[in-house]
Amino acid sequence: MLLKKFPIVVLGAGSIGVAFAATLSEAGAPVTIVDPDAERRMSIHTILAQQRAAIAKAGLGRSDPASVEIASNADDHFSTAALVIECGPEDLAIKQSIFKDILQKVGPDAVVATASSAITISRIVADGHDQARCLVAHPVNPPSVLRVIELVPAQGTTDQTMEAAKQVFQAAGFATVALGHEIEGFVLNRLQGAVLREAYRLVEEGVTNVAGIDDIMRLGLGPRWALSGPFETAELNTPGGIRAHADRMGPAYKRMGEARGETVDWNDNLVTQVVDERRALLRDDQIAERVAWRAQAVASLVATRDTLLRETNDD
Repeated sequence: MLLKKFPIVVLGAGSIGVAFAATLSEAGAPVTIVDPDAERRMSIHTILAQQRAAIAKAGLGRSDPASVEIASNADDHFSTAALVIECGPEDLAIKQSIFKDILQKVGPDAVVATASSAITISRIVADGHDQARCLVAHPVNPPSVLRVIELVPAQGTTDQTMEAAKQVFQAAGFATVALGHEIEGFVLNRLQGAVLREAYRLVEEGVTNVAGIDDIMRLGLGPRWALSGPFETAELNTPGGIRAHADRMGPAYKRMGEARGETVDWNDNLVTQVVDERRALLRDDQIAERVAWRAQAVASLVATRDTLLRETNDD
């Protein structure tokens, strides 16, 4: 999909809004970023330059980026926008007001998204008819270099809206994760929240301290998960794969969850579903090669990370 003739309006010049503007314009889309705050508008060019530099350093730059227009009001831009991304405060009442205004002014084919971290579209837009062209497009911060985005529909969001959003973000270099239905916090913040809840409890209980938690994540789980997510990690680490891992570790994880008041049930049907989905991504005869690749990739990642950490310490 070519984005040169796909006008995009970004509402809000915070870190997410400017990163979106940099990323989408880098992919060729004409972007207008709108913020009523004059001081914030004055800072956009500087932050855009920083974001573009980060994009280039990550090797994600394009040869023919589009321009970014800066405006104090979106009214002159709504009628021609193909996509509007609301990046305002994480406040339900504010988002409801913004969306009410957007939906009255955009063209009939425009897609309207919020970058909300946890608020669902059905809470922002109650009317099922209006929901048809609305969705959540939740990035990882900063989206300029961390190129995965959750696309979350409301019950009324059409398949066409989801597909249009998917095509735009993929054309800009994002991996898109389309959720099957709404859930508070979506996927990213539910996973992140689960880790943080346990981290706080472990500190509270005196099991370890903050530095210990951070070291385990940045020196252990973080690098490993950067190359293979939790399901692939379980598969690559355990002879026999996912099912063997569930048999071996499932009872212990169940006890840990129950001790926290959670109900944990890795039943056979669920484990089979995970096994089948993993097989669709990686065949049995490819696992050994993948294990060998990961070993080398982890070594390269750690070497790069340690160089960066030494540079930070030298500063």
